[in-house]
Amino acid sequence: MALVEVQVPDIGDFDEVTVIELMVKVGDTVKAEQSLITVESDKASMEIPSSTAGVVKEMRVVLGDKVKQGTIVLVVEAAGATTAPAAAKATAAVAAPAAVAAAPVTAVAAGPVEVHVPDIGDFKDVAVIEVFVKPGDTIKVEQSLITVESDKASMEIPSSHAGVLKELKVKVGDTVNIGDLLAILEGSVVTAASPLVATVSTPAAASSVAVAAPAAIATTAVAAVAAPAHAPGAPTLGLPHASPSVRKFARELGVPLEEVKGQGPKGRITQGDVQTFTKAVMAGATQTKAQAAKAPAASGGDGAALGLIPWPKVDFAKFGPIERKEMGRIKKISGANLLRNAIMIPAVTNHDDADITDLEAFRVSTNKENEKSGIKVTMLAFLIKACVAALKKYPEFNSSLDGDALVYKNYWHIGFAADTPNGLMVPVIRDCDKKGVLQISQEMGELAKKARDGKLGPAEMSGATFTISSLGGIGGKYFTPIINAPEVAILGVCKSTMEPVWDGKQFVPRLMLPLSLTWDHRVIDGAAAARFNAFLGQILSDFRRVLL
Repeated sequence: MALVEVQVPDIGDFDEVTVIELMVKVGDTVKAEQSLITVESDKASMEIPSSTAGVVKEMRVVLGDKVKQGTIVLVVEAAGATTAPAAAKATAAVAAPAAVAAAPVTAVAAGPVEVHVPDIGDFKDVAVIEVFVKPGDTIKVEQSLITVESDKASMEIPSSHAGVLKELKVKVGDTVNIGDLLAILEGSVVTAASPLVATVSTPAAASSVAVAAPAAIATTAVAAVAAPAHAPGAPTLGLPHASPSVRKFARELGVPLEEVKGQGPKGRITQGDVQTFTKAVMAGATQTKAQAAKAPAASGGDGAALGLIPWPKVDFAKFGPIERKEMGRIKKISGANLLRNAIMIPAVTNHDDADITDLEAFRVSTNKENEKSGIKVTMLAFLIKACVAALKKYPEFNSSLDGDALVYKNYWHIGFAADTPNGLMVPVIRDCDKKGVLQISQEMGELAKKARDGKLGPAEMSGATFTISSLGGIGGKYFTPIINAPEVAILGVCKSTMEPVWDGKQFVPRLMLPLSLTWDHRVIDGAAAARFNAFLGQILSDFRRVLL
């Protein structure tokens, strides 16, 4: 087994290019022609392949390093592998700024001029991923018109002439080849006679790709025309800052790359960023713009999707001083979900009172007995256990609609609404039927703290079968909570108060807890809701019923 140093192959006239992505690590097994790193010049990104198969023993470059032809990328232990015959010679097209000796410039009379795809070597059917110009634009010599992308490299195609763009023959998503017509220009045309051709290495099969690069034309009379209008390295028209392999990976997953926030150098999007974004969307922690567009407009929308009259547009500042603050991400997401649920679910709310006098006394004594444990039992923990008992007796409250069918769940995960500085969040306690009040109290305290600190993960906010929204000791009597779809019911509770209750002989003081049960009328009818509330009240008044 021999140790082989893998070097950067011929990348043309570039002195140094920046390493922007590492695609392997020590211990990985690599194949000949497998991409190892991604490098970037002012106008192109390219992947550098391995000339040898083997196991990576040492990395010689890190992110941000500058490399050139001959720089050692890594060391592999080759086990009977052979060097790829043409890896060091494989070249891919890029368009890069270059200095060219004074070249003759020819002025041509006004008239239609066709701009074609220049020689891009043996690559066929490269995809157009970006268009920089539109009809009516004034085009300069060597101005970038489009960006094309192969499996391993992206490159900008410049204009060979100057003039006014009359017609653009390609669009994003088209595939082009050498000689294809890109655009038709009209006007006073200046042609650069001898543009420089730059070559860079890619892991494609041993093929040479050449693209005309911007040339610095010495003739001062046409300097202004020849200057590239598309500044190298400047942000382009929405094209995500990512390597070709990452963009391909995003396309395969259907991820809108322009909505992904890059964590790489200079905001570059990595494969890990794409995976993180995908997980967040799947967990419901974020929405794509397409998803948001399909959902009914939030409170700031115009209601057009619902056939409503436009939302009033008011200049509030004309009535007095104002302060504008953008809503946080959590409020934006929850707001859209709440509006959808409020509009789409035919919800009804039952209000009732539960006598918790004896239960409150038991709760207080329990906390005194467990004072040293540090676990504080709240009434919400008892409510969760009571709700599990009611859900088992009335299983339709623990179901979800799936088309024309009802899905009855044989697990009892209870969500509880938590008020946080960032907005409303709903942590979920799983398998509440298998846990005691003390364990539920402990988990609830831990989850509530994580919610306040903004550290709740998507998994800790998903899977609930029923939700409780408690206003606790804040106040109020009754309210109408909004169902958290795809659940079919939610319980709202307010502050308990001492009230006179007739016991058949006299009025006696009893601690009463207001209950507000909202339910989906497509699944539940009024009689079932009344029975659920009544049964829940019986359990809370005599908690021994939980054991039955």
